[in-house]
Amino acid sequence: MHTNLAELTPEQQDFAAAVADFCRREVGTRAQRDALTDHGTHSHSQELYRKMAALGWLGVTVPEEFGGSAGSTVDLCILLEQTTRGMAPIGGIGPTLITGAAYEKFGTQAQKETVLGGIVEGRSQSISMSEPEAGSDVGALTCRAEKVDDGWLINGQKTWCSNAHFADNILLVARTDRSGAKHQGLTMFHLPADTPGLKISGIDTMGGKEVNDLYLTDVHLPADAVVGEVGNGWTQLMAGLNTERLILAAMMLGTAQRAFDDALQFVTERKQFGRPVGTFQAIRHRVADLATEIEATRLLVYRVARLVDANPGKLFPREASMVKLKATEVAKKTALEGMQMMGGYGYATEFDMEHHVRRTIVSTIFGGTNEIQRDIIGKSYGL
Repeated sequence: MHTNLAELTPEQQDFAAAVADFCRREVGTRAQRDALTDHGTHSHSQELYRKMAALGWLGVTVPEEFGGSAGSTVDLCILLEQTTRGMAPIGGIGPTLITGAAYEKFGTQAQKETVLGGIVEGRSQSISMSEPEAGSDVGALTCRAEKVDDGWLINGQKTWCSNAHFADNILLVARTDRSGAKHQGLTMFHLPADTPGLKISGIDTMGGKEVNDLYLTDVHLPADAVVGEVGNGWTQLMAGLNTERLILAAMMLGTAQRAFDDALQFVTERKQFGRPVGTFQAIRHRVADLATEIEATRLLVYRVARLVDANPGKLFPREASMVKLKATEVAKKTALEGMQMMGGYGYATEFDMEHHVRRTIVSTIFGGTNEIQRDIIGKSYGL
């Protein structure tokens, strides 16, 4: 549960408690998680995801018009913090909600009904930007979409696409015009995952089956597949940064807290030289530093969430980058320090700490590397 409960409404406290209780019941043991993920091979359990959908949680920020509860960004952060702290194997939730936010802002009524309504029902969504030669430099992407009489013809390759292997739809960013600056001429497309000409190929990673290469060969999409405005994809991507970076931060906050919880339990129970190892000053100070960093991160996450709620439509590039940077760095540090405090046991797959390490290391890379976040923050101060 949150330690800053005073800042949550009674309803939000009840929501946090309900999600935490659900995770304890459904995935509170390693055996339960292994059964849902093929012993950790998969990061997403559709079975568990649909149970959460049935409780109405996946539509926490979806407008009521599409079956959601129209909750706040704070509500969303509560859900993400508690599910990751509970180690619920629903890795698809982050990309799904990031994608959904783009459709909510720019999609047509029909697109919203398909995607936002699908999210509420427990369907997963994906967004595809990166390419082999366009990672941090999104403006360098070359996957091309050409206008034809009855719609669009798309050819190219995308990579690092989360969720694509189980998503219903992919929000594809492709180049529709090469005549202007590199950030001009980008367009978002609604791409059903079963569209002919689309090949989805998994990439093996430390975290298991999470991301994919996409190969698009003469993929035909109808004219109404455009999401938002033709050529305005870059601006539309920028409009989603508040949500994207807060989602990633809230998830890593929960993961950091779980890594801390596991490490604290271990150093409290593990004895060496006749007493719990946590009572030695070197460990005690390490625990104190991590606890302080996590609490500072939590305050930052919810402060930025409230800022976004109070200023709908306003971009907060500095704050969004700060929260993503802080949460992911703290999560990675907590997991690595937890492994060190647990010694060999932290490295053993019998315990969850090595899982926390694998999960947090990549967090400083995805969603805009932390080097890029630092660059954005620095530029916001005129540097």
